[in-house]
Amino acid sequence: MIEIRPARLADLPAINRVVERAVMTWRLPERVKRLALPSYRYHTHDLDHQRMLVAVAADAAIVGVAALEEADPRDLPAPVPAQLLHGLYVEPDWQGRGIGTRLLEAALATCRATASDGLLVKAQPDAVGFFQARGLERLPVRDPDRDYPHRYWAPVASCTQPSRAGTRAATRV
Repeated sequence: MIEIRPARLADLPAINRVVERAVMTWRLPERVKRLALPSYRYHTHDLDHQRMLVAVAADAAIVGVAALEEADPRDLPAPVPAQLLHGLYVEPDWQGRGIGTRLLEAALATCRATASDGLLVKAQPDAVGFFQARGLERLPVRDPDRDYPHRYWAPVASCTQPSRAGTRAATRV
């Protein structure tokens, strides 16, 4: 049984362990992962401007995390209020069990609750298939010097429940 709930300050060490373990599974050179890892960790001040959700297992262990913040209007397909999925990570031993999908669903529910019109995702290349399988729309690259190439959009009004196919996901800007 997995519970999705808002993150608390006391959760940060466990959140960062999940992030670290998930990042280390990415198909990148080990040195690149180690050098980049500090920029992926969350800090106390992140809780001030991001909405963080955690997936908690029956034994109280945090096995997944999703973080959202207001999206930059320049990244959106239309000038509407939207959230950016800043990060979605699942503990490697728990991947493939629907936790990523549940966190994505909770992120979409957060969008609805904040009157956002959509959810923007800047997916890590290993996670592209996850977001495509859940029906998110790939956004075109309008400006190659500025646009991240793996951007996806989920309009909240048309989202009901994403597909439950697979759960291996990670994203972070």
